[in-house]
Amino acid sequence: MKRSIRTDKWEIEISQQKRQWMKDTIAEYRLFCKALSIVVINNWPELQKAESFCATVERLIHPTAKNPSPRHNYFHKRFYKFPSYLRRAAIEYVQGQVSSYLSRYGKWLDGERRHPHEKPPLFNANAGCYPALYKNQLIKYAEDFSYAQIKVRKHNDWVWIKVKIKSKRQRHLIGELRSPMLIVTNKQQHLSVPIRVSHPKRKTGLACSVDMGINTTATMAIVDQHGTVHARMFFHPSKEIDRRDKSLRAVSKAARKTKQLSKGFCKQRYRKAQQYNRQIAQITSRAIVNFAVKHGADTVVLENLKGWKPRAGKKRSKLKAKFHSWLKSAVADLTQMKFEEIGGRIFKVFARGTSSEAYDGSGPVQRNKKQYEIATFSTGKIYNADLNAAYNIAARFWAIILKLTHGNSGQWLKGKSSLNQQRIPVTLSTLWGRGAGSRFSCVA
Repeated sequence: MKRSIRTDKWEIEISQQKRQWMKDTIAEYRLFCKALSIVVINNWPELQKAESFCATVERLIHPTAKNPSPRHNYFHKRFYKFPSYLRRAAIEYVQGQVSSYLSRYGKWLDGERRHPHEKPPLFNANAGCYPALYKNQLIKYAEDFSYAQIKVRKHNDWVWIKVKIKSKRQRHLIGELRSPMLIVTNKQQHLSVPIRVSHPKRKTGLACSVDMGINTTATMAIVDQHGTVHARMFFHPSKEIDRRDKSLRAVSKAARKTKQLSKGFCKQRYRKAQQYNRQIAQITSRAIVNFAVKHGADTVVLENLKGWKPRAGKKRSKLKAKFHSWLKSAVADLTQMKFEEIGGRIFKVFARGTSSEAYDGSGPVQRNKKQYEIATFSTGKIYNADLNAAYNIAARFWAIILKLTHGNSGQWLKGKSSLNQQRIPVTLSTLWGRGAGSRFSCVA
């Protein structure tokens, strides 16, 4: 059984007065964390040796019947009636904050610097943190999760207030709720709710290979270990792409009319284009996952494009601009998060040569210079280059799983040594000899 943590955004509806109480709560929590960070950083060696970090810090700042006079009496006087669970949430946060700073400072002392005169890292006690709300101690949900009661600071006291949960997803119905964070800014207010989701692993024996390109955003194929193609699909959200490109063309048009670009030039248009990009990545990843689930695939195979840099196009061509807006990393990350949540897995293969070799094993292909998505095989066959690449991506995955290749090189050979044998690129035809049956059971 595979488990993962996913965070949902639950919007809450509150009045202006309740918003101010929540802001006061967050401000009080941040002041507590700021003061606590000084205590923790000054007593760090002692705290590291302690059996319980949280309990030792509490003995330093919080008076009890057994500990009537703590070393730092300031906290009891300044933060009167501060909730105990909120105090422990602050201790956990500050522990990570100080540990991160000391690790970076230690690396700086050891000489791990970008340049010889780099200044040491500074400790920022004014971190913009938000309080974690422990269940039944700082937050109480209704049975149908239509509203929640949250403990906030009101007029130097801590009281419960009722807030309406305006919108939420359905993930909490199948998972285990964890402690949410209260997020309140000048523009929004919501609960950031982590949910632990358990799901069985998918085992179907089918792989969904994906070729991500410029002319077609995603080309998908369902392939089994014998090289049989069960389904294929092209996905290209042209409407969203046209909207993004229109926004960027407006920026170029405005730049041509300006002699010198000021700071924040066309900030709103760039922000709009960025939002379109996020939307394109979201709907593309959702289309990939839906296609894989529809046809029963347990693995989504992607190309490993980390560190890949495109070549610039010809002078005045739009190719370079297209590559700058290519969402290869965003689509891959979102696909991984969505598919792993339902029990699937993501596998990445070596990218070079997937488009340049024909899937039927006839050798290198020739790309059409005017229509780059068209490939001509050495046999004269004309085929879609992206679909050809999707077949070869799946073939490389199955070749690794079936141990037909040595590593993730994209090439295979029969012997263990490459001295006397020529390495052959892995294509879909590599798998055909391993099982009987048709090579294409579906062309949809």
